[in-house]
Amino acid sequence: MLTRRSFALGALATPLVLATPAFAAQPPVYAEGGVAINGYDPVAYFTDSAPVEGSADFTAIYEGATFHFASAANRDLFAADPVAYAPQYGGYCAYAVSRGATASTSPNAWTVYEGKLYLNFNRTVRALWSRDVPGNVAAADANWPKVLEA
Repeated sequence: MLTRRSFALGALATPLVLATPAFAAQPPVYAEGGVAINGYDPVAYFTDSAPVEGSADFTAIYEGATFHFASAANRDLFAADPVAYAPQYGGYCAYAVSRGATASTSPNAWTVYEGKLYLNFNRTVRALWSRDVPGNVAAADANWPKVLEA
């Protein structure tokens, strides 16, 4: 994932971001090849409490990205209320956004907190995020969506 800013997470974490040309704005949803959450079903994080691979047979478009779902029922739940199921900060790494940057995410590095889905770059970064979820959410909320333009 490319970003306009880079930041360090300390010795425990791998570098999260690479420099990108200043003229390119980030899209509102992180989507490799146009597919959000690497093809994982956003509804399953809530209904199954686990990441579940979606299928190209069950899709919905939201904020310009294609979301995959494990079933038609999950697709329909999402379509009825995408804000309730879509990952926060467009699916960019929530920890990176809390630090004023963007980074890609792993579907296996996730948290549901106060009814919202947050994704992180990897499990190491998720551990950093988990040290102060309320504080990190507040910081990320303050930075979003400005980080897409900076």
